[in-house]
Amino acid sequence: MAALSTLILLLCAAKDVMPSSSHWKPTWPSYRVPVILPQSTLHLDKPQFDAEARLEVISPCGPACHKSSPLPTYEEVKNYLSYETLYANGSLTETEVGIYILSSSGDGSQGKSRTKRQIYGYDSRFSIFGKDFLLNYPFSTSVKLSTGCTGTLVAEKHVLTAAHCIHDGKSYVKGAQKLRVGFLKPKLKDGSKGANITNSAMPEKMKFQWIRVKRTHVPKGWIKGNANDIGMDYDYALLELKKPHKRKFMKIGVSPPARHLPGGRIHFSGYDNDRPGNLVYRFCDVKDETYDLLYQQCDAQPGASGSGVYVRMWKRQNHKWERKIIGIFSGHQWVDMNGTPQDFNVAVRITPLKYAQICYWIKGNYLDCREG
Repeated sequence: MAALSTLILLLCAAKDVMPSSSHWKPTWPSYRVPVILPQSTLHLDKPQFDAEARLEVISPCGPACHKSSPLPTYEEVKNYLSYETLYANGSLTETEVGIYILSSSGDGSQGKSRTKRQIYGYDSRFSIFGKDFLLNYPFSTSVKLSTGCTGTLVAEKHVLTAAHCIHDGKSYVKGAQKLRVGFLKPKLKDGSKGANITNSAMPEKMKFQWIRVKRTHVPKGWIKGNANDIGMDYDYALLELKKPHKRKFMKIGVSPPARHLPGGRIHFSGYDNDRPGNLVYRFCDVKDETYDLLYQQCDAQPGASGSGVYVRMWKRQNHKWERKIIGIFSGHQWVDMNGTPQDFNVAVRITPLKYAQICYWIKGNYLDCREG
């Protein structure tokens, strides 16, 4: 099957183009992005919302385990990328998708549990204080979910987060039907509600302003996987808000290979639960990777799950530096490496297929999702 052969090529190696200039700077590659479109939608029974919200996922399958796993078939990939949509009124649908590989055109496309501790040695996290930082990009793109996780603004009405913050692999978590997203806002001393801040009304501290979620998309790869081997690869979800948030957001992008990342590092900010009310920023080196996951030892605690992992690279087409979300922080993983225990924190990479899916969820038009 030609479609299967092409899909396997996409799964194995995306086409990335790197500059040959001696004055090299980390540059966003161009990828041949497939098209993922809904084929049929089925109405499901309303969920029970009886699962306990978990702020992290622990899986025993490490890098070697994932690398040795066989490539999924074409039908399996379609099944994993099909998705459930949960609406604010409690209704639930399941959408089957089709995957299509379009030829290049003039659009620029180319072709055993331990203590749940996620701190490695010296704690290298930074708490972000002051409205001048918290309300400015990129920190302003981080939001808090009412289930306790973190999310990232990726469009005017959309938030990217981890699937396990909404669904435990078997059932939707308590509070998912009335899910809210919290935005840090200044709390003014005089109690005024105006957006403009004057010298006589300086902010005393920050507070959360909450917006309800209209609907939530969760891939079937997570629901079927139940956070086991393949499920970790699909630990992401997209939330659509009931109204626009009016903040600058961060675009999503296809995750380049770790060797192409600036300094081999990733960055993310989240609401770690050991520092309540604080936004916590960190960066660290990528230690290993598979096609779907990034393994690193960024210091983190539960609550940071769902944070958008980003990097800043040069965008040749626009002649400027640009930050993009290339993954979603999933959480802690303890791995038995030949009898030796080793800790990792894991992030789900945005692959070309996942980019096509998430982008379509946001834009509703595959023509706007051809460049990763």
